[in-house]
Amino acid sequence: MGGPDDVTLRRSQLATPGSDPKMIERAPDSGADEAFIDLEDSVAPSEKIEARENAIEGLIEYDWSDTRPCYRMNGVDTRWFYDDVIEVVGRAGEHLDTIMVPMANNPETVATVDNLLTQVETNNDLRVGEIGLQAQIESPEAMTKVADIARASDRLESLVFGPGDYTANVGAAGLTIGSGGGYPGHYWHYQLARIAHAAKAQGLQVIDGPYADIENTDGFRDSCRWASQLGCDGKWAIHPSQIEPANETFAPSPEEAEKARRIVDAYAEAKEQGRGAVSVDGEMVDEATDKMARGIVARAEQAGIL
Repeated sequence: MGGPDDVTLRRSQLATPGSDPKMIERAPDSGADEAFIDLEDSVAPSEKIEARENAIEGLIEYDWSDTRPCYRMNGVDTRWFYDDVIEVVGRAGEHLDTIMVPMANNPETVATVDNLLTQVETNNDLRVGEIGLQAQIESPEAMTKVADIARASDRLESLVFGPGDYTANVGAAGLTIGSGGGYPGHYWHYQLARIAHAAKAQGLQVIDGPYADIENTDGFRDSCRWASQLGCDGKWAIHPSQIEPANETFAPSPEEAEKARRIVDAYAEAKEQGRGAVSVDGEMVDEATDKMARGIVARAEQAGIL
């Protein structure tokens, strides 16, 4: 379980349809912290196998050193799931960072993927456990069992909220994924707070899902800001124009980063002097504040702000 100084940047997760080779080619240089090649919802059934081949080729051929490579498999209840793991990991596993598991409705779903992945790694002389998992929370069942899901595998790195399928599964009003337009408050406050509580208890990250109103930049920024305030570490970008706002919103501002550094330095000095608290900029700083500040400093350093 990671501490506040252990940071993997996932401020932006670029959704990249596996059926579009040109988008796959552009993804590694998009500026996103992570890109996932989607084999699920954005790919028609008739194109699933071709999309899988595109993903394999893209993982092997392109330089992913600046963007974490991930792919979203098809659900475990589909005919494509088995080969999505066998083929992609078997042929391109050494180039892969994580697999996103859709409709992770229960811990058994995550365990199923974990077990198959272990066999594929073993049979292909890959280091067992090197490839991580990200589990999508997209249904009432998943929301109810989210704490158990967060504990389902040592491979888990994040929980990802899926507002589109969740909206459909609970019968909530709305046709624009992720917006919650007209609702008097933050539409997804309860869901994201519940996921964050379960994830952070296990040292996992939390990623907010898509915001489909691509041209509404202010609405997207608001969605990022609200998610960040609830403990989310990043958000999907379903268009390249959403990458920069997500990267900016889920990183500390220069002013916040500098204040956090002053807090860390001041508290370290106070501890050396045998004091448990100190004042910084007129505010009391104790051990809890120091933990918060160290997390901000770590994210700022990773993002190149400090």
